[in-house]
Amino acid sequence: MLDLRHWRRWAPALVPYGVAALLLLGLRQSLVAEAVDLQLYDLATWLRPRPMPRPAPLLQIGIGELDIAAYGWPLDDRLLCEAIERLSNAGAVAIGLDLYRDRGVGPQQECLRQQARTNPRLVSIFNGADGIQPIPGTPTARRAFNDLVVDADGVLRRDLVHVGGQDAATVALPLRLVQIARRLPWLPKGVEDGRLPGFWLRPFSGGYDRLDAAGYQQMLPFRAPGSLPIGSLSQLLNGSVPPEAIRGRIALIGSTAPSLRDVFPVPQSRFQLGASQYQMPGVEVHGHRVLALLDRLDHGDRGIRVLPDWGEHLLLPVGLLLGLLLGEARGSLRRSLAAVLVTLLVLGGLGFSLLLFGRVWIGTTLPLAGLALMAVAGWLRRGAASHEQRLQIEKLLGQSTSPAVARQLWEQRDTLLADGRFEGRQLPVTVIFTDLRNFTTVSESLTPAALLAWINRGMACCVPAITRRIGMVNKFTGDGMMAVFGAPLSTGPQQDARDALASLLEIRAGMEALNHQLAVEGAPAMRMRLGVHSGMVLAGSMGSSERLEYAIMGDTVNCASRIEGLEKDRHDGICRILVSGSTFALLYPNGRGDDGLVWERWGEFQVKGRQEPLEIWELREGPEAGAAPITTPPPLTEKAP
Repeated sequence: MLDLRHWRRWAPALVPYGVAALLLLGLRQSLVAEAVDLQLYDLATWLRPRPMPRPAPLLQIGIGELDIAAYGWPLDDRLLCEAIERLSNAGAVAIGLDLYRDRGVGPQQECLRQQARTNPRLVSIFNGADGIQPIPGTPTARRAFNDLVVDADGVLRRDLVHVGGQDAATVALPLRLVQIARRLPWLPKGVEDGRLPGFWLRPFSGGYDRLDAAGYQQMLPFRAPGSLPIGSLSQLLNGSVPPEAIRGRIALIGSTAPSLRDVFPVPQSRFQLGASQYQMPGVEVHGHRVLALLDRLDHGDRGIRVLPDWGEHLLLPVGLLLGLLLGEARGSLRRSLAAVLVTLLVLGGLGFSLLLFGRVWIGTTLPLAGLALMAVAGWLRRGAASHEQRLQIEKLLGQSTSPAVARQLWEQRDTLLADGRFEGRQLPVTVIFTDLRNFTTVSESLTPAALLAWINRGMACCVPAITRRIGMVNKFTGDGMMAVFGAPLSTGPQQDARDALASLLEIRAGMEALNHQLAVEGAPAMRMRLGVHSGMVLAGSMGSSERLEYAIMGDTVNCASRIEGLEKDRHDGICRILVSGSTFALLYPNGRGDDGLVWERWGEFQVKGRQEPLEIWELREGPEAGAAPITTPPPLTEKAP
C-alpha cells in the first residue's frame, strides 16, 4: 500500500523534473529541435562539400535565360532533337532530358519522338502524380521519374534513390541514367535486394523527427554549387562544346533559368549568397544525385551515415540520464553549472565534428536539450531541498548560532543532517551555564516590562560574545542560559575551551560596562554567576515531527549547571566565573600559562548526581582579567561521530 507521507515528501522534488519533461515534449512536438539539427546539417554541408571527381563523369546542358531569349519558350522539339543528336554523336553514354515532352512543340515533333523510340541512350521523364507522360513512344526501359523530395522548411537535402515494388518504368532519373551508362540492368533491383547498399533514412534518422521515409532515401552529398561541368544549349547547338567534353559522360539537359522556377533551396542556400538569392536548378540537383550513385558503384561510398532508429531513440534517454547525474552531482552549483556547460560544448562539438569530418549525422539537439533541462531541474530541486534544509537548520537551532556557524552548518548539511534531523553523536564540548544573582529581589522592584528589558540587556552582553566565537546558545533558562562550544561544529577541544574563555572575558567586560550604565540610569545592578565544564555529551535532534530542538545532554551538562550554582553567596564581584579542572586542563595543558589571568583554586567539590569530585577554579576579577585579546577563531571542522 502506498504510503502517502512518503509521496507528499517526494512529490515536490519531482515537480522540476515534470516541468522539464513537459518542456522537452513541447520542444519535440514543435519540431524546433529538428529545425536546429537541419540548420547544423546545412552548415556542415556548406563548410565541407563533397569533392568533385576528376575527370567529372557528367555534363550539364543548361537552358538559361539567354537560350530562352534566343529560341523562345517552350523550346521547339527540333532544337531538342538536334541537341540529343549532337550529344549522341559526340559519345555521351547516357542522355537525360529533364523536360516534360508528353506534348510536342513545333512542326518537327516526329524527330524527337523518333529519338525517344530508337536512341538507346536517351531517358525521358514522366510525373505519375500529375499524370505527365514521357515522350510518346519511349520504351519502358528508358522511362524515369524526376520527383525530388523537399523538407518541411522547403530545403532539398534528401535523394529519393529508388521506390521499391513498382513496375519496370518507375525508376528515378539518376538511377536510370547510371543503369544505361554502365549497362547494369540489375541496378534498380540491386537497391532493393541489397546489392547496392546505402545508409537509408528512417523516420527518426539523424535530426529528423517522424520523417516520411518512404522508398530508399539518403542524405544527398552535395558538391559545391556550380562545380558541375556545364554548357548552355546555345553553345551545344553552335558547336562550342568540344566532343571531348561529352565523350564518355552522362549528359543532362534541363532548365537553369530562374524564370522557369525549376530551382530549389539546398543546404548551401542559407550561406551561399543568402537563401533569398541562391537556389539550385533541378538539373544540377539531378547531377549531384548521379554522382552520388557513381561514388557508390565505383568507390563503395554509401553516403552520409545515420544511426538506426533504435540508436537515435537511445540518445535521448542517455542525455536525460547524464543531465540528471550532472544536475544532482555533489558539489557547488557553480561547479555543476560549469560541468554542464563543458559537457554540452564537448558533446555538441563532437556531434558536429562527426558530421563535418566523418559524414555521420546524429541528431544532437533534442538529447542535449534534454540534458540541459534535466540539469536545470536538478538545480531547482537541489535549490528547493537546500531551502528546506536551511529551514530545518533554522528550526533546529533557531537564532542561537552566528552567521559564520550557520554558513558552516549549511556547507556541511549533507553530513550533519539525516532525514531532516541532526543525528545523535558523542561529542567533546565545553558547556557554560549562567544565572543572575538576586534576581528575585530585583524582580520585585521592577514592572514586568522593565524586568524583561533589564534581563535582555544582560543577555545582549552574553549572546554575541558566544556566537561570534563559534559557540551556540542552546537554551535560555529564565534569567540565565546554557551555551556550548564544540557542537554541532568544533575547532578542536582545546580551541573550544579557549573560545569559551574568551567569551567569558568579553561577557565580564560587557557586564562591567552595563553596570556603569545602569548606575547612571538608577537601575538595579546586574551580577552574574557562570559555570564552565568540559567533557563528552550526547548531542542531536530531540522531539517529534511537531517540535524538534537540538539537545545537549549528559553528565557534562549537569556538572556545568552544578558548578554555576556552587556556594551562591560566595560572590564578591560583578561576574563570578567558575571553571572545572577538565576545562582548566584544556586551557593550560602544561600548567599555568603566561596570559596574565588571575586564577584561584577552590579545591575539590562533590556535586549532586556525581560520585567523583570536581576540581574548581575561579577566574578572578582584576585589571588584567579583561586584557585577553578576542582572537579570530581557526577554521571549523566537523565533529567525528
